[in-house]
Amino acid sequence: MSGIKLIVGLGNPGQQYRFTRHNAGAMFLETLCDDYQGTLKADTKFFGLTERITIKDQDVRLLFPTTFMNHSGQSVAAFLQYFKIDPLEILVAYDELDLPVGTTRLKKGGGHGGHNGIRDIIKAIGSQDFNRLRIGIGHPGDARKVSDYVLSEPSKQDAEQIQADIDKVIKLVPLLVEGEYQQAMLKLHTQNQENLKDGN
Repeated sequence: MSGIKLIVGLGNPGQQYRFTRHNAGAMFLETLCDDYQGTLKADTKFFGLTERITIKDQDVRLLFPTTFMNHSGQSVAAFLQYFKIDPLEILVAYDELDLPVGTTRLKKGGGHGGHNGIRDIIKAIGSQDFNRLRIGIGHPGDARKVSDYVLSEPSKQDAEQIQADIDKVIKLVPLLVEGEYQQAMLKLHTQNQENLKDGN
């Protein structure tokens, strides 16, 4: 299996959105970049912030589209085209309403599940066959409240749990870079079960 060569973190640009639920994917990317002593820098040809880090002796590129969530595909498509990266070699991290806080899931392919960023990427690159990291943010319980909910900041307790979830997944990134998806999924599943046992 081919390993991950590009990691994309979805969110909206601007300080006012930085810590909102909808920026969980961008938070994952920022934390990963910090952990590997990288710095995300603006790159206009990719409509986003980019960096290159080394994991397991492999070059891994990072991308945060600054096009706003609903146009994330423009950035991802430009990047894939330039570096000749296959959709199967990318991991897209994003916030997931259908998972409770304390649950993160790795998924290969599939539909957009109502997520506008994922919808736009599928449309722009012409493929659903990319890897996803779904970071649970919970659901407000009413579809009419979703927009305000994702664009607001989580409670202190939820924010701490989301960051803890991100930190745990980052430990599994080397497996993904080596193409060990099943092993990474198994470890993540075990972590989710531990979170449930702890009452998170």
